[in-house]
Amino acid sequence: MPQNEKPQQNMQTGSVTYNHGGHELNDVHEILSGMIGALEQYAMFRGQLKNQELVQIANNQFQFILDEYNMLVQAFSTGQDPAHGTNRYQMINQNNESIVYGLKPGQVPKQPKQPNAIDDACISGFMLNLVKGMASMKALAATEVTNPVVRRVIADSIPNGIEMAYELFLWRNKNGHYQVPQYDQQTTNAMVHAFAPVAPAMH
Repeated sequence: MPQNEKPQQNMQTGSVTYNHGGHELNDVHEILSGMIGALEQYAMFRGQLKNQELVQIANNQFQFILDEYNMLVQAFSTGQDPAHGTNRYQMINQNNESIVYGLKPGQVPKQPKQPNAIDDACISGFMLNLVKGMASMKALAATEVTNPVVRRVIADSIPNGIEMAYELFLWRNKNGHYQVPQYDQQTTNAMVHAFAPVAPAMH
C-alpha cells in the first residue's frame, strides 16, 4: 500500500480507519452500482440490436465500461493504483464533420412505443442516457472523493463517458434518430459573438 494510503490509527479509540470519507463511500457505491446496471442493460440490449455498426459500438462500450468497473473496484477496495492506468476510449467509424442540423417535419411529435416496436433507435437512446448519466455521476463524485487514488481513477474516466455519449449521438444523428435544431444565422452569429476576451488584470 503506498505511503499516503496507509491506514491511520485513531488515537482515542485505537481503531484503524482508512482515508475514505463517508460521502465518498456513498458516492462510489452509487457509481459502482450504476456501472453494474449499465453493464446488465448493455448485455440485454446487444441481443436485440439489428444494425451491425451499433452492435460493434455496444460491444466496444460494454468491454470498456467493464474494464473501468474493475479498475474502480480495485482502487476502491485496496487504496492502491489499479493494474493499469486509465485507457482512452476510441470511437468506431464516426465522423463529427457530418452532423446533420435542423428538424425534419413528420418526425415529431413522439410518443412511447409498445414493447414489440422497440428498435435500434430506442435502444441507442437508452444507451446514450446510460453513459451520459454515468459521466454526470462521476463528475459530481470526483469533487467529493478524498482518497487520492480513487479520485484520480474516477476523474480520469469522465472524458471516456463523454466520448461514448458523443459516439452514440453521432450514430443516432447520422441515422435520423437525434435531430439538432438550430437558430437562424443572424441569431446564431449574435449569440456566438456576444462575449469578448478581457486583458489580464494589472497588479
